[in-house]
Amino acid sequence: MSLRLGINPLTWSNDDMPELGADIPLEQCLREGRAAGFAGFELGHKFPRNSAELAPLLARYDLALVSGWYSMRLRQRSVADEIAAVQAHLALLRDMGCTVMVCAEVTDCVHGDRHTPLSQRPVLAEGEVKQFAERLTDFAAYLKTQGLTLAYHHHMGTVIESERDIRMLMAQVGPEVGLLLDTGHLTYAGGDPQALADEYRERIVHLHCKDLRRPILERALSGDWSFLDAVLAGVFTVPGDGCVDFAGVLDQLPTEYSGWVVVEAEQDPAQAEPARYAQMGYRHLAALLKERPLNFEDKQ
Repeated sequence: MSLRLGINPLTWSNDDMPELGADIPLEQCLREGRAAGFAGFELGHKFPRNSAELAPLLARYDLALVSGWYSMRLRQRSVADEIAAVQAHLALLRDMGCTVMVCAEVTDCVHGDRHTPLSQRPVLAEGEVKQFAERLTDFAAYLKTQGLTLAYHHHMGTVIESERDIRMLMAQVGPEVGLLLDTGHLTYAGGDPQALADEYRERIVHLHCKDLRRPILERALSGDWSFLDAVLAGVFTVPGDGCVDFAGVLDQLPTEYSGWVVVEAEQDPAQAEPARYAQMGYRHLAALLKERPLNFEDKQ
């Protein structure tokens, strides 16, 4: 399989703040993303949630479904209950030919609450880590039987946020659990995306490429802002427009890496024109990928 570039619809509309980009039709999002060169999209809240509607819609724009976020609550419920809860989402991804499921533990998360600073995010208690890792491994093993690999998404405002959190989790879960490396969230949390990409190069099954504007990040950290306040202030942007060294991150990918590299940048579309930023992100990553010994499929 080749490596392909996809994009998340957060550039056009925001799942945590649906009022951002509420006026932008899904068809505009798909049209502009394909025109920028992207081969696929991750799910957003405006997308149909059944393959009978979604497949012909994406085919109209020559697009694939990359994957879609799933909110796990394994700290609260059993693996059996999680398996029951995931069925509709699983069926959609499977029917659409996806190979990974983007998953994050959201019990007590704060990233969707504009009034809660990130310092109040949940933390796994010492005695809770082993049980959570076991449940996550069992859930990932079930997804494997259904043809999907779990791509764990470390995320600001959740129990797995920092470099330390990622290492703790990956040390205790089984090989069934893959890692989604998100350059923006890791940098926000004080981590080094290039170092983690090197350390977990064999465990990375999905890559989110998000850039940050350093001056805004420093203000957000010093002021202990909420995640959404930072988004509204413009902390995130597309690759090539911020401080992340994407060349260094891509250098760590194994030459046999196949799957998706996804541009993802939560921005206010009224302040950051989506088509222009989608083009910027594609051009920057495509140029870097072409310089490396990776099997990159350029759809532009």
